[in-house]
Amino acid sequence: MQLLGTTQLSAAELRDRLSGVRLLALDVDGILTDGGLYYTDAGEELKKFNVKDGQGLQLVKQAGVEVALISASASTATLHRAKKLGIEHVYIGISPKLPILEQLCHKLSISLKQVAYAGDDVKDLPVMQAVGCPLTVADAMPANQAAAIYITQRGGGQAAVREICDLLLAAL
Repeated sequence: MQLLGTTQLSAAELRDRLSGVRLLALDVDGILTDGGLYYTDAGEELKKFNVKDGQGLQLVKQAGVEVALISASASTATLHRAKKLGIEHVYIGISPKLPILEQLCHKLSISLKQVAYAGDDVKDLPVMQAVGCPLTVADAMPANQAAAIYITQRGGGQAAVREICDLLLAAL
């Protein structure tokens, strides 16, 4: 397992934790995007997603891991991206996020310990503190970095999710 980012665990401990993951859940803004907000003159919100992240998520799904997106933002761009990637579990306009994740885990018959979750800001901390594999990106808030067992080398929207996916795939 090649570690590009920073971990609070040994490579073997990280691999062991990741090997039990059955659901990869992600925040959207700041994780799948760079956190920037783009608006057209008509006021339509645009988001920039990284194609490498999309490929990584498809590989994770093919390996049998469920994927979920949980965003406080109610952006339809997230719905379009999820549809394009075939992600079934998409929750937008959600705050707090932990109750919806708990419901999804119940639906999938898995425990929170079998969840890897990547979040970058304070709204994600309760989820990160509840799951078995809390992850974050290089440009996350310091509290999120302190809560994570792995911090990607790359920032949000810059193929950081692909780094997470590759790490997860190497552990399965």
